Amino acid sequence: MTVHFIGAGPGAADLITLRGRNLIANCPVCLYAGSLVPEEILTHAPNDALIIDTAPLTLDEIIDEMIMANDKGLDVARVHSGDPSLYGAIGEQMRRLDDLEIEYTITPGVPAFAAAAAALKTEFTLPEVSQTVILTRTSMKATAMPNREDLQTLGASGATLAIHLSVRNLRNVTADLIPHYGEDCPVAVVFRASWPDEQIIRGTLSDIREKVRTEKITRTALIIVGRVLEAKGYRDSALYHAEHVHVLRPKRKS
Repeated sequence: MTVHFIGAGPGAADLITLRGRNLIANCPVCLYAGSLVPEEILTHAPNDALIIDTAPLTLDEIIDEMIMANDKGLDVARVHSGDPSLYGAIGEQMRRLDDLEIEYTITPGVPAFAAAAAALKTEFTLPEVSQTVILTRTSMKATAMPNREDLQTLGASGATLAIHLSVRNLRNVTADLIPHYGEDCPVAVVFRASWPDEQIIRGTLSDIREKVRTEKITRTALIIVGRVLEAKGYRDSALYHAEHVHVLRPKRKS
């Protein structure tokens, strides 16, 4: 018996990987994060599969379901939204499974920040504009941020920021970042990236909070901050430049 942690992708049902889809199709038990995983994903499960929404369950209750499946020799598809390595809460589940000596695998999924970049039609790493993307969140009611991972510290880098789980904390987000990025720095708030009701709000650090309040967005949104959002006139990447020589494109004989 094996528990398969599967990233279902950011929202659109067809953004799940083939591996993830096939694992769900072959598991007689499916535990899924119902608040963020689209119901269409569950259509891949066997007709007689036991399907459980884990949104209202505690960690102990989720592990209990895995233990019961293990006792019956039934593989489990544990389906998370996005990519399970980012804010997926799989660490504590894997720790419990290690203690129980229950086998598990991890199948990556399309993360929300990648879906947001696609929706914005933006490359987050443009030459001489930004070559670093920081994935982070802010501290509200959930787990406190570790030392030196606050936005004031991270913002000093000037990198492109993808800030998760923080749309209700925009007052502090903008206050922390304006000293580093400037009031005119472009910001995009992407609500439910890749879902049918996806919404994009664009602004700057000085006005994005008011725009988001007007749209009444309070959850399931990703905040993107950085000059890449409105970059123009940046130089082309060296990758495809005619003068750039590498092993797959050696210098041509004249």
